[in-house]
This record gives sequence, structure tokens and C-alpha cells, in this order.
Amino acid sequence: MQIDRTQLDNAVRRGIIDDAQATALWSFLLAEQKDRPQFSFNHLLYYLGGMVAIGGVSVFVTLGWETLGGVGLLLVALAVMTVAAWLTHHFLVEQKLAIPAGLMAALVVAATPLAVYGLQRTLGYWPSDAPYREYHTIVDRRWIVMELATLAVGAAVLWRWRLPFSVMPIAVTLWYMSMDLAPLLQATLTGNLDPNDPNLSSEQQRNFWKSYWELRQWMSVVVGLVIVTGAIAVDFCARSQRDYAFWLHLAGVTAFWGGLSSMSSDSEIGKFIYFLINVAMLLFGAAIERRIYTVFGALGIAAYLGHLSYKVFKDSLIFPVALMLIGLGVVWLGVLWQRHETAINSALQRWVPKRLRRTGQV
Repeated sequence: MQIDRTQLDNAVRRGIIDDAQATALWSFLLAEQKDRPQFSFNHLLYYLGGMVAIGGVSVFVTLGWETLGGVGLLLVALAVMTVAAWLTHHFLVEQKLAIPAGLMAALVVAATPLAVYGLQRTLGYWPSDAPYREYHTIVDRRWIVMELATLAVGAAVLWRWRLPFSVMPIAVTLWYMSMDLAPLLQATLTGNLDPNDPNLSSEQQRNFWKSYWELRQWMSVVVGLVIVTGAIAVDFCARSQRDYAFWLHLAGVTAFWGGLSSMSSDSEIGKFIYFLINVAMLLFGAAIERRIYTVFGALGIAAYLGHLSYKVFKDSLIFPVALMLIGLGVVWLGVLWQRHETAINSALQRWVPKRLRRTGQV
């Protein structure tokens, strides 16, 4: 809920609070909102500049950087981490600006994979045919060391400065790890079997890749659930209004829902269970006031309805009409929800621990 000064003035006119209290309360609200993410021009500049800087040392690293060699990449990454750490301290302690400080803390974490990659190249543990830029595009078990180091640095940065945005690169790294663990586990289960071995039959190769993709899907689902559980634990243990768990919720639900949605099933029962899981996600998101679950749940429900339309009832005259009626019913449900939102939320939240309720947050 957004409160402006006009509302406080109206409360003064109605005798709810006096003018001095309104002034004091407005000053308090301004101080509280100063370092909260919001759609203002200075905050837009903060995030634009911070994400450009993070992208420059991570996602948008070009092949030209490979000419620096392992030592050069290591030194550049360490220089970036040092400057970002100094800026984090400067913004947080001297300027009292939490948002740019959080962006700089995230830059420290985002530069860690490049530093580890440079060190591995220097020590001869990394082949020249796997450039750093593939870290963000190619699934490979060899990235695991870089990801573990990033998580360690991220934990240290979060412990040192307690800035919520520094969780963002940690969450992204956990998401990457959910994908990169699959080939590592596959190699363990198959004894490093090479699917391109000419001695393997075409059927053996097909079976290998089929089991590999199934393993990736289940790994994504399991890791996503683990991250979501961790995010809920962070919410439950939170002792401040800062939202440390947002990025964990986003990464966890993306990994879980992505893995679940990529699975194919020939059974209508299996597809219906998928539908029910998405309904549960939607309700869960409403209960804990995390819209990310509601959004992904709604996408899953829409995907299931699309399946019914194009596969199960593709020649039916009744199904589109029934779907339109269902849609109108959902709209009417939204109207009823808005009218009784306070009572509905209160009823839902009776089943949710108080510390998981984060009103107004994503």
C-alpha cells in the first residue's frame, strides 16, 4: 500500500492524528522509503548502472578477454572485486546509500567466477577450447568449482554487509548449478560413458541422451525445491524488513517450474497432476504474498488449458464455450476477491507462520 502526504492531511482533518504527528510520521516514512527499491529516476539510474557493470564483468565478456591469458583475467577480476568492495563500504558507511552499496556488493560476487577461471587457466586446469563466456550459455560439469567459489564469496559478502541485492548473483549461481550438476551426476552413474563413441549403437546413444535429459529435468526440480525451502527458511528467520529471500524465491521457482514444465507425459493423469501443482503454486503465492509463485502457477494453468484445447478437445464445439464461461467465472472471482480481499487474506494467512507474511512484497 502506498501512502502519500495528502492521506495524512486528511487524517488530520478528521481528527485521527494531529498535525505534529502527521509531520513526524511523514518524515519517518520518507526515511524508510529512501533505500527501498521503487520506480524513481535515481533508483532507475542505480539499477541500470549496476546491472551494466555486472554484465560487463560476467554475461558480456567477449572472446577478446581470452587474449589476456589466465593471469590477466585473474588480475582484472581481482581489481574489479577490490574496487567494488571499496565502493560498497563507501556507499553504505559514508554515504548511507544502501541500494548502490548492494549493487556494488553484487558486483564483487559476480566477478568471482572470472577470477576462479583465470586462476584455473593459470594453473593449467582449464582447456583453451572452453572460453569463459560459455559459463553463461553452456551446461558443463567443469563449471562446478567456479560456482562453489562464487557461493562461498557470496556468503562472505552477505555476512559482511547484509545487503539483500547481493543475494541476486548467489541465486543465479544456484540456478546454474542445478543445470551443471546433471552432467556430473550422469558421468558418475555411467562411468564417464562417451555418447559420441563410434562403438555405441544408435539405440545406446538415444538411451544415453534420453536418460541425460530426464536427469536434468529432475535435478532442476529437486534443486528448485531445495532453493525454495531455503528461501522460506530465510523468510521465517528474517529479523528485519529487508527482503533477503526474493532472489532465492525467483531462482528456486524458476528451476522447479522450468524442470517440471519441460517433462513430457503421455498420461492425462500426469498432465492433470501438473495442473494441480500449478494451482497449488498460485494459492501458495497468494498465501505468503509472493507473486512469483502466482505468476508461474498461472502460466502452468494456461499451458494445461492449451493442451486441453489443442489435444484433448481439438474438435469440440463445446470446449471453447466452456472455456469462455470459465474465464468469465475467474473474472467474477477476481471481483469477489477484491471486495473481500482483507477477509480472504486473513483466512489464508491463518495457515501461514507470521514471519512468512511479507505484505506488499514480490
